[in-house]
Amino acid sequence: MRTPAQSRMPDPDTEQAPPDSPLTTKEGWRRFAEHEPVPPRLLPAAERAALSGRERMREGDARRAYHADLPLVNTPTIRKVIATARLLVQLNRQQISARRGIIVSGASGTGKTTALSQLGRAHELATRKRHPRDASRLPVLYVTVPPAATPKMLAMEFARFFGLTFPTRANLTDIVDAVCATAAHVHVDLVLLDELHNLNPATRSGAEASDQLKYFAERLPATFAYAGIDIESQGLFSGTRGRQLAGRFVVIPAAPFSHAAEADQDAWRALVGTLESMLCLHEHVPGTLTGLSEYLFHRTGGMIGSLSQLIRGAAVLAIEDGSERITEDLLDIVPIDYAAEQSEKLTAPAKPSVRRRRAA
Repeated sequence: MRTPAQSRMPDPDTEQAPPDSPLTTKEGWRRFAEHEPVPPRLLPAAERAALSGRERMREGDARRAYHADLPLVNTPTIRKVIATARLLVQLNRQQISARRGIIVSGASGTGKTTALSQLGRAHELATRKRHPRDASRLPVLYVTVPPAATPKMLAMEFARFFGLTFPTRANLTDIVDAVCATAAHVHVDLVLLDELHNLNPATRSGAEASDQLKYFAERLPATFAYAGIDIESQGLFSGTRGRQLAGRFVVIPAAPFSHAAEADQDAWRALVGTLESMLCLHEHVPGTLTGLSEYLFHRTGGMIGSLSQLIRGAAVLAIEDGSERITEDLLDIVPIDYAAEQSEKLTAPAKPSVRRRRAA
């Protein structure tokens, strides 16, 4: 017999994700978990020459779309988050309360959300392999903490993921009960919560929202994984609530890549090489980007998000201008975020081989 909350929940077998479905809905999450970018086939020169104008346009559009959605690189942070969470999920399965979780903390642009979402995707796909015939399972619940969150706002974010609807005057207890019943019905065992820094325990509403989150963690038989900006300095580990949080969660720092030691430089070069191997350009010379790894480091400040934007943008421009290759001159004109620009001003060495050669 279905509960009222379950009866309001659309059937995952028949529900299709609207094109604007975010990760914070079950439809958007399912689409994300199933999506795997596939590089278009690079046509030989003879086949390209035989294409009509419209066919050539479609071929270019397909490759631009692929580069805009370039597959993610399995960074050390992502690997550590997935390995740690996989262990905690196993340890938590027999726990009645006081389950352990993880917090991914770091500056903006260091790949926290990427690590969190890739953890969820890996867990989702692994669960599907173990239960291939159970299409009703939703093992992962993904929510973000809204700004100035209250307990009811937070509970509604959980409900929104499942597509649960409530009357305007619904009380918090009814919402929480429906969320927990639905989560149990679809076997949620990993809860991902992003933008944790939006919880401000110094305010009354923030403290109450923090308590509500703890209540969800007690009610749901799941492992909780959080991500947020510089969590250690946000006061979330202060006071009674903070000490309890600190005693149950492993903090995994997400930091920019370093370029100080030779091992750091090798790791950065390998990352650049992996991204370069995914390019789908007709005239690009392999090894060009790895040869520019130092330039790319100082241009991006070692931020994985900035590096991805820079290379993806350059690839799209290379298709649009017909050059079909990425060069330093092309990289120079790709816009990057303000933080990376400031980092470049502070760290770029005064070497002609690294500094942008505009004077030439």
